[in-house]
Amino acid sequence: MDMSDSDPRPRDGGPPAPVPAAGGAPAYVAALNPAQREAVEAMDGPVLVLAGAGTGKTRVLTTRLAHILMTRRAWPGQILAVTFTNKAAREMRERVAALVGPVAEDLWIGTFHAVGARILRRHAEVVGLKSNFTILDADDQLRLLKQVMDAEDMDEKKWPARALMALIQRWKDRGLAPDRVPAADAGGFANGRAVALYRDYQQRLATLNACDFGDLLLKCLELFQADASVLADYQRRFRYILVDEYQDTNVAQYLWLRLLAQAHSNICCVGDDDQSIYSWRGAEIGNILRFEQDFPGACIVRLEQNYRSTSSILAAASALIAHNSGRLGKTLWTDRDGGEAIRVRGLWDGESEARMVAEEIEALQRDGHALSQIAVLVRASHQMREFEERFITVGLPYRVVGGARFYERQEIRDAIAYLRLVNQPDDGLALERIVNLPRRGIGVATMRAVHQVSRAQGVSLPEAAARLVETDELRPASRRALSRLLDDFERWRDMAAAVDHVELAETVLDESGYTAMWQQDKSPDAPGRLENLKELVSALEEFENLAGFLEHVSLVMEAGRADDGDMVNVMTLHAAKGLEFDTVFLPGWEEGLFPNQRAMDEGGAPALEEERRLAYVGLTRARQRANVSFAANRRIYHQWQSSIPSRFVDELPPDHVETETESGLYGGAVRSGFSETDAAESWTQSGRGPGYARLRAARGGGAQTIEGQARTLEERGGGVGVGRRVFHQKFGYGTIRAVDGDKLEIAFEKAGTKKVMASFVEPV
Repeated sequence: MDMSDSDPRPRDGGPPAPVPAAGGAPAYVAALNPAQREAVEAMDGPVLVLAGAGTGKTRVLTTRLAHILMTRRAWPGQILAVTFTNKAAREMRERVAALVGPVAEDLWIGTFHAVGARILRRHAEVVGLKSNFTILDADDQLRLLKQVMDAEDMDEKKWPARALMALIQRWKDRGLAPDRVPAADAGGFANGRAVALYRDYQQRLATLNACDFGDLLLKCLELFQADASVLADYQRRFRYILVDEYQDTNVAQYLWLRLLAQAHSNICCVGDDDQSIYSWRGAEIGNILRFEQDFPGACIVRLEQNYRSTSSILAAASALIAHNSGRLGKTLWTDRDGGEAIRVRGLWDGESEARMVAEEIEALQRDGHALSQIAVLVRASHQMREFEERFITVGLPYRVVGGARFYERQEIRDAIAYLRLVNQPDDGLALERIVNLPRRGIGVATMRAVHQVSRAQGVSLPEAAARLVETDELRPASRRALSRLLDDFERWRDMAAAVDHVELAETVLDESGYTAMWQQDKSPDAPGRLENLKELVSALEEFENLAGFLEHVSLVMEAGRADDGDMVNVMTLHAAKGLEFDTVFLPGWEEGLFPNQRAMDEGGAPALEEERRLAYVGLTRARQRANVSFAANRRIYHQWQSSIPSRFVDELPPDHVETETESGLYGGAVRSGFSETDAAESWTQSGRGPGYARLRAARGGGAQTIEGQARTLEERGGGVGVGRRVFHQKFGYGTIRAVDGDKLEIAFEKAGTKKVMASFVEPV
């Protein structure tokens, strides 16, 4: 409910007078713990509330809002509260209304973008807009940017519009209009033309009387700089400012808040530096770390009493996060009993890990545990596939939170469409999906003509396309592009008789340009899409042929239609922020996977600390029990790779950890009392961890040298010649058919012919 600019007072009278408790303080204040009460009653000047996971930050925020109103320090229209989600804003307003009544409707509560839009609509003319401006969604933004690039005759295959959009949004998150982008930041996109394209894009937005989401704050900053009287009015108006999840603010949000807080300095920021996990979305952890410098004399309140988790979980999480240097510091505690220790499980491979998690969940279900109170939290979305497959196999209902199921993801659907059309030449739906992915210049007019031929001659779309390219009815460029695509599919179908279906899938994705499309895409989600494509190729190995795999996918998709009722929750660690469950499974705690190697390569030491914060978030989602697991081997892009436990496993305190490992794993050897070096050599020489030495050496550890590992393989090689019968931990018994260095081609009794590393087999 909007208020007039001239009178910030509520229209329905003020809040009810506070009712004191026995101790003299209002009942809503007396019910708080000491730290929460301090945060609520510190009313004058800047306040930073470091709110640990599960410490009641929402209660503090809403109670503080109510207390300001109850003590008549400000009218509702003089209080600004900003959040990151509409859900959080609604919850805050509802909770305040329960304490103070209908006057809560007059509070300025909303997301950064919603409040920014509200301010902009009142002063749109100052920044060259009309008050009825349109806010474009992501699809419209991309469409407009493509128009800008087309006007400049840009080759989108070489310079994807998504990559430019990601670059522009990063600039907007930093509060940079086109004329303020530093020359060094222009980058190599389109040979240095990115800033000029950004300027053209902004001009097109202005012509359309439109904004994108980044503009809602960027334009506000421009407004405040262009008209000092407008800024002064809002500075006077907002006597109190409250900010939720301050650790997730970007530079533009930070600048906007600082400008609004200059008059009264009554700004209260609530956040947790240990849960800052969104740098890839522009979040700046430095905003919360330097709060005392930005606001001298600030009151710092630490909320450390946790109401969610057991003391064992909190002790483990606190010990882990203590390894970070970039933090303000706090230690969570609870008055609940110790609870179960963190269970750390070492498994042979990803399939064993998924099987273990499913079995544990089934056991919990038999004991009456609600599936909806169980979560599987993964570092990367491609990890979900093995869990989804296992849950479907054993009949465990599940839902993917914050994203699509693996086989429903855009890039997976696209890739499967390619494979469907290879397998079934008349699959018109598949052709329509990928005919211009990546862009080939086959547009709507071309496909309309194909449809006309299909209907007129009663043939499938691919057959109609084949007939049409033999005529002159299409434009020459479109005819050539469509003909090349059809020729590609014919070539791939011919290949299917000569190569296995895994190699065929790799070839199709590479030669079609689909993989390259995502490699060139610089948007934040592109690396994850590439990882999902690799996982898809790995999934093909589990099937005898392409047709069997495609049939399996169809059945999986059909089995996963329902998404309600009592279900296991599967999601990434990022999506789990703010949620809590009785039982949490944290799989994939291995070096390179978690912490994520790509993130560390790109971000260095700060990225490692963010990865550790992500692990901290995962542990603190659990109320009663947390289960960490790692696998000694992962199949990545149809190649087996050995791995070592994440350094985060080593950082968990032994007093609060219970470890179980499959026989022969490195983790089991270490926990059994071996030194790290002896355990590494034992694992390597046992044939169950050939990559350990290289990985541990990369971390500066004292594992067996690469030369020593080579000698070990050489010694083993003497007993694994052609014709020798061997045993593989995953594929079982088989006979060696060929030897190529340290790689063997083995005809397994049950798994068929496979290529494996020599160190993965034992002579029998």
